[in-house]
Amino acid sequence: MASTLRFASSLRTASVRAHGRRLLSNSAVLREEANLGTVQAQKKPIGGIRGGIVGFLFGFSLASSYAAYHLLEEYQKASAALQASVEELKLSTEKVSAHVRRIEAVEKDLKALNEASASKEDIARIRAEVKKLYDGLHVEFLDLRAHVWGIQQDLHKLSKKEATSVRI
Repeated sequence: MASTLRFASSLRTASVRAHGRRLLSNSAVLREEANLGTVQAQKKPIGGIRGGIVGFLFGFSLASSYAAYHLLEEYQKASAALQASVEELKLSTEKVSAHVRRIEAVEKDLKALNEASASKEDIARIRAEVKKLYDGLHVEFLDLRAHVWGIQQDLHKLSKKEATSVRI
């Protein structure tokens, strides 16, 4: 069939070249009357290799899009979890910072109290001074008591003399 087509086509080109015009036998109407028949273009069957390649590419693109969708979904979940942990870390950092500020305030107060309070040496020195003062006051008290006792004795002697010598 292919050889008859080639032969008819070569005849047509030869007749057009020879006469410079087209023959009526080459028109579609005369061809049908002549019962030459029409040539149908052959459809190439999809072969196993070509169908396999197309199927593979289709399946691969479908699987790739499905995997990309799931990968994107997992990425969004991981991103949300990371964001939540960052927020939690921020809150715990703020709590720790508040505790650090309170500790620094307590340390500042403690340092001020240490500077304002007396040391053991200061207390020992003050104790020695208080003991000296107490001993000095005790000595003066005893001297005063002895003086008062002497005045009482003198007064008692005087009162006995006057009582015997003076009569009213």
